[in-house]
Amino acid sequence: MPHLRSSRRLALAVPVALSLTASLGLLPAAASAAPLTAPAARAADGPNLAYVVNTRTDHRTIESVRAAIGEAGGTVVATYGRIGVIVVHSSNPGFAEAIRKVRGVDSAGATRNAPLPAQSTTDVGAPQVLSARQVAAAGAKAADGQDPLEPLQWDLPAIKADKAHERTLGSPDVTVAVIDTGVDDTHPDIAPNFDRAASANCVSGKPDTTDGAWRPSASESPHGTHVAGEIAGAKNGVGITGVAPGVKVAGIKVANPSGYFYTEAVVCGFMWAAEHHVDVTNNSYYTDPWYFNCTTDPGQKALVDAVTRASRYAESRGTVNVAAAGNESYDLASHSITDPVSPNDGTPSDRVIDPHKCYDIPTQLPGVVTVAATGAKGLKSSFSNYGLGVIDIAAPGGDSTAYQKPEPPATSGQILGPLPGGKWGYMAGTSMATPHVAGVAALIKSTHPHAPAALVKALLYAEADATACPDPYDINGDGKVDAVCEGPRNYNGFYGWGTADALAAVTK
Repeated sequence: MPHLRSSRRLALAVPVALSLTASLGLLPAAASAAPLTAPAARAADGPNLAYVVNTRTDHRTIESVRAAIGEAGGTVVATYGRIGVIVVHSSNPGFAEAIRKVRGVDSAGATRNAPLPAQSTTDVGAPQVLSARQVAAAGAKAADGQDPLEPLQWDLPAIKADKAHERTLGSPDVTVAVIDTGVDDTHPDIAPNFDRAASANCVSGKPDTTDGAWRPSASESPHGTHVAGEIAGAKNGVGITGVAPGVKVAGIKVANPSGYFYTEAVVCGFMWAAEHHVDVTNNSYYTDPWYFNCTTDPGQKALVDAVTRASRYAESRGTVNVAAAGNESYDLASHSITDPVSPNDGTPSDRVIDPHKCYDIPTQLPGVVTVAATGAKGLKSSFSNYGLGVIDIAAPGGDSTAYQKPEPPATSGQILGPLPGGKWGYMAGTSMATPHVAGVAALIKSTHPHAPAALVKALLYAEADATACPDPYDINGDGKVDAVCEGPRNYNGFYGWGTADALAAVTK
């Protein structure tokens, strides 16, 4: 099933200009060199699938592998030469096995099980939309200097963002890219801060910069728009206020119309962000179709390899990558997890996996900031994944109001944000926690404009509010321990280095 990291437990090929392909390390589709080793003979046609082929990055190897791809019945869609990732379509059932035998190929695998394009009938969950009456009632309670819906945003004071805004709203020279389902840049809370130049549609595996291509259609999820507003909703007398309401936000659409985030799109998203000087990326998803990608499987290993190369490249260019830990209450530091949803575009089965060998990507990749969610009482959200040594930091993601009820005037334990079409609504999940951390990272970058990604991350962790493990953690009050938190106050499995602190980001 498509897997946006908002908790559902709470009811909730156009050619690209040559200059653009060069800037992304993309090479023309036609191959010109003979393969170093010929692939096996092409098998009979099967479903048309997308693949990633990971190679060495020298030009000779890449050209040779692209020639071999053609001989194996593949068509090159995009080549990211700087990281050695080639996106391919093929209807040859033996394509991956054949191309893995070619000299210079490190790994290769199908990015999906369903044929192009994948279809889904799964409901990804709907937000709770505010009525006009609720909007008006909230606005009547707003204090001087607050946006109309800010009284409902318990999450801002939870990370001291309201106090941070008294000092600065963040720099317009900082851009956060929302790699997600698309962003409605016409929304009044997003339009003032939207960065069109850093926005694109990456669904096919190569960027489409057609005007508005980054927007979700009326039938697609509002998820990316909500996330974008949480990060940089403008402080403009309308709607909500973002964590960093003075920075820019971009939309990089990577979810297809059915809600799947496939590897080739995610790779494109990171590469686009890297080459467009994005300071922070927000990644509130896992890469379909596998919740966990096991490196012992050659096909899944290729997906891990491709996204790792892309995210590391983005960080090498100065981008801080922030990702959601997930909403299944998994202990990601354990040695055994049952994954019942993979592959979510095929026939899932209960897989028992070792999370030390099978990775949730991008959140468990090296260098990526892994975010857990907290509720209105500051406790780990009932649904949030956790794990000592896996979780880096925590932030408000919401929870059931029955478990963690906010103080008035806030009325919902979920997170309020913008929705397409000029609306606002509540959502909850580690999807909502992640943009709070991305916003704080953007404030750090605003305060320290020349800081490299490693320093921004170090400050993010050092400035977090140390948060001790609850003992016991009985979130529903039934007398039974719901999860075990391990580690000391300043670094543990529920909150990592602590809860994100927006005020410290602009004062230290």
